[in-house]
Amino acid sequence: MDLQPVPDLTRIVADPDILVGKPVVRGTRVPVELIVTFVETGHTPAEIIAAYPQLTDADITAALAYARAEEARTEIREW
Repeated sequence: MDLQPVPDLTRIVADPDILVGKPVVRGTRVPVELIVTFVETGHTPAEIIAAYPQLTDADITAALAYARAEEARTEIREW
């Protein structure tokens, strides 16, 4: 069993002064939601970084981990 490193979720911030508080990659105005949409539509991390060069692979990994955690938390609340 290969253990993967834990994504650095401190890369994701939600500030009411940036995009009305939507979670974004720290130091950017790139929302987590946009990264998730790119991945869901089949874009690779390299393609996302080509479109948003301020991002890194670690940023994309953190955004996806953040989205998964939020979805799990929402499912638990709805249950």
